[in-house]
Amino acid sequence: MGIRHYDLEPQNAHAAKRVFKLDTPNTSYVMAVVDEDNFLGHVYYGSRLKDHDVTYLLRTKEAPFVPSGNDRDKCSFMDSFPMEYPGHGLGDYRDGCIDAVSREGHRGVSLSAVSHKIYAGKPGLTGLPATFGGEQECTTLEILCEDKALGLAVTLMYTAFEDVDVITRSVYVENVSEQEVYLTKVLSACLDMDNKEFERITLHGSWARERHIQRQKIGFGKYAVSSMRGEPGHQEHPFMALMTEGASQDAGEVYAVHFVYSGNFIVQEEVNQFDSVRLTIGINSGDFCWKLGSGEGFQAPEAVLVYSEGGIGGMTRNFHDLYRNHLIRGEYKDKKRPILINNWEATYFDFDTDKLLSIAKQASELGIEMLVMDDGWFGNRDSDNRALGDWQVNEEKLKGGLDFLVKEVNKLGMKFGIWFEPEMISPDSDLYRSHPDWAIAIPGRRAALARNQYVLDITRKDVRDYVYECVAGILRSADIEYVKWDMNRPLSDIGSAKLPADRQGEIYHRYVLALYELQNRLTEEFPYLLLENCSGGGARFDPGMLYYSPQIWCSDDTDAIERLEIQEGTALIYPLSAMGAHVSDCPNHTVGRTTPFETRGYVALAGTFGYELDVTRIPEEDRKMIPSQVAMYHKYNDLVRSGDYYRIASYRENHRYDCYAVVSKDKKEALVTYIQVLNCPNCHSRRIYLRGLDPDMKYRMEGAEEEYYGDTLMKAGIQAENLWGDFKGRLYHLKAVL
Repeated sequence: MGIRHYDLEPQNAHAAKRVFKLDTPNTSYVMAVVDEDNFLGHVYYGSRLKDHDVTYLLRTKEAPFVPSGNDRDKCSFMDSFPMEYPGHGLGDYRDGCIDAVSREGHRGVSLSAVSHKIYAGKPGLTGLPATFGGEQECTTLEILCEDKALGLAVTLMYTAFEDVDVITRSVYVENVSEQEVYLTKVLSACLDMDNKEFERITLHGSWARERHIQRQKIGFGKYAVSSMRGEPGHQEHPFMALMTEGASQDAGEVYAVHFVYSGNFIVQEEVNQFDSVRLTIGINSGDFCWKLGSGEGFQAPEAVLVYSEGGIGGMTRNFHDLYRNHLIRGEYKDKKRPILINNWEATYFDFDTDKLLSIAKQASELGIEMLVMDDGWFGNRDSDNRALGDWQVNEEKLKGGLDFLVKEVNKLGMKFGIWFEPEMISPDSDLYRSHPDWAIAIPGRRAALARNQYVLDITRKDVRDYVYECVAGILRSADIEYVKWDMNRPLSDIGSAKLPADRQGEIYHRYVLALYELQNRLTEEFPYLLLENCSGGGARFDPGMLYYSPQIWCSDDTDAIERLEIQEGTALIYPLSAMGAHVSDCPNHTVGRTTPFETRGYVALAGTFGYELDVTRIPEEDRKMIPSQVAMYHKYNDLVRSGDYYRIASYRENHRYDCYAVVSKDKKEALVTYIQVLNCPNCHSRRIYLRGLDPDMKYRMEGAEEEYYGDTLMKAGIQAENLWGDFKGRLYHLKAVL
């Protein structure tokens, strides 16, 4: 495993071929430098190869030939050659990865490979979240490319991991000329390959129905998912997978890309005239223009590439292992999270110290471990129309102050958490009246409101420092161990009073960098803190946020049945430990549906597990069930948090039931969650074919005496009884017989 470089015999009188081969446990990624112009071509990505010289795949011995000093038909070559990192405007008419404008106004970028270096380990990316790994865990390749005409030096960085089938990529662009250059496009990765009759998986939705899976056949032309909201958004997700026709959970080839970034993005698949596919991912070039002065550089975010020949499930488990082991950090990286109860759906803005303590007292007696105080504790915040930015404790609500409340909660044996929305400002706030110029806006235009709030211009250091001190000051004032960091509206009206005209195109990206700086400062000053990111639910559920918070609020929709589809799409690429999931009250506040309390617990068990209700007011029958749910969480969470996830059946596809399993890494334990969404009259029990077990191990199901080999349970299946009623669930816990 690792990365190797090979110099091959000259292919013509002008140049030798240089080959780079990156190996993970089960995959190989091959590139080659060809021709006197040092074009860097993408040769191969797929199942692991023994050979390194597979450059025949570049088709350089068939028309259109490599120019090799004869530029008669260079355009045709450029428009068909599988480029590793394609430029723009110089003969390749497919969408490229990088574009720039010179001071004279000319566009066009063409890159030639110059040099390379290979080293153990993986460096961080300045100002950006990124996967990490030590010298024994991964190997990194840097290929330096240049555009002499523009004076651009472009470093392509690749890391191959030793323990997971992942290649990560990023790009650093430096202006080595004497004149400024304007970057108008800098994507992070490209894959050029033959079309294998691919199908495409993407994730789509809206508020309260995030990350629904869409699967389609690809065809000629371009298909993109993207965001211009200043965040990934509820609507799209920075992910795409291409897979061979009919690929299943267990079989078929899958090529997937994912973006470690929390702002505007684009993921695009393009099928050209020769039925070749170009898959690209990176920062959305809409409204993007980054000025590079002489000697200045730009770091693009990281893209994650996964190849699986073991179907969609193989892809999923690679993403899960990468993010659990090489992206999530901090005290809670491998640690069970406290069971919390959040007061939002319990009280909304109508609470005081006595109300919160009554909830905490009852919750503590039931085994719940943390009280989280949500929106409404500061300024004159009695509705969502005012006071964002005025982060002073409202002591009319919290009599005795915040520290008193926290200490009283601690006396009950519970931890304390708190909600912030620090990036926003209300027009009706003391802060806005004092600093109206702190809101993002275009001069001369009335900025659009969303949720009756504006966005603070955290690209400004004075604003950023104010925001940080507001949050940090509250955390310093009391023993607060959890923060829910919310962001409830997208960006619009993009303008900053502090940036010159030729840098206004940098605002979107500077905003994301400022957000990362704030959260990095927070986690450094308060390393014990459990940070949970949120954006009106799941609008900023992305790998960039996972670098700072080990969990993200999955969706504001907590209905157990709606959550099946939301959590299926989320778990397609994110580990279960990252999904904020709670048991809420019924009728559900979003859809009005009533589901059994037991089922709500089973569905929330697939995430971080907590409660979103007034425990003092729910039916006694439900309240009595909480201690057993708490025990269930403690019994199974280590397995759910660290095991391998297997999708067995999808309610999205069959419209009747949902089923998934988590299997321990050593295959000795499995937990199967079965949710019968709709009952079937006059039907047999349903046969469920398990996945992920050791075929040669014998297993016993909890509560049963029979023992069966893993291959029986996977090939012959188990019988899931027909449960009485809709929305019912069952857990099946299996252990190997040793």
